[in-house]
Amino acid sequence: MAEDLILQAPKGFNAATDAELERLIARYRNAGGIGFELLNALGGQAEDLLDKLPAPVRDGLEGATEKALFKAMKLAHGSRSVVGDRVGWLNAAVAGALGAVGGVGGAPTALAEIPITTTVLLRAIQGEAAKLGFDPASENIQFDCVQVFGAAGPLAKDDGADMGFVSARLALTSGTMQTVIAKVTPKLAVVLGQKLAAQAVPVLGAVAGATVNFSYLGYYQEIAHVHFGLRKLSIDSGVSHEHLVAELKRRMEPARLTGGSV
Repeated sequence: MAEDLILQAPKGFNAATDAELERLIARYRNAGGIGFELLNALGGQAEDLLDKLPAPVRDGLEGATEKALFKAMKLAHGSRSVVGDRVGWLNAAVAGALGAVGGVGGAPTALAEIPITTTVLLRAIQGEAAKLGFDPASENIQFDCVQVFGAAGPLAKDDGADMGFVSARLALTSGTMQTVIAKVTPKLAVVLGQKLAAQAVPVLGAVAGATVNFSYLGYYQEIAHVHFGLRKLSIDSGVSHEHLVAELKRRMEPARLTGGSV
């Protein structure tokens, strides 16, 4: 049980480990800050955004997202040998994609953007993994990168209750990647649907694409930093990853119980 893991601090859980865990918690709590600013600008709720999408787009989101994840795994990793982890390039790629799409111009156009967006976001996630010393070419790390998409998304009211993206690594089997993708696809489809809808809201005018891009790219970079930061902290400190995750959840619990924003 998670509660049992925190009754006794294991060897290695010292002041330095504690400070690093607090830093990661702060990064997690701040990840969605830009998203909330975006929602305020839109004057609505994230859940309402999906209702603004045309029915054909809503109906095709999940299938398009699943296909996009499989394609993105190949494209994102393959592009690393050509273009390094430069944030400027990532932002430019997203902006270029959105400029070509020009907002939600019908179901085919909107759904066609999903593979591009997914690939760029996955590149950003891989970049954070590499910064923390992990090899994005590793099969385990590729699974972890996809798991990051299991986070709530920048426009969601995330109280920290659903933190599956930091769960223990899956045992390697021939069907592991399919299992991970099947698990995160429904949630990511909703997140990408919110993004498509937000881009189409006229109130943001010409800055809509840039604002949405900045929010999403920043969010997934932060979430990836938390995910791989916990992995690195476990290696550096000798404290089990399972214990660190349990402790992270425990420390975020008061905010949920008091209705505080995380």
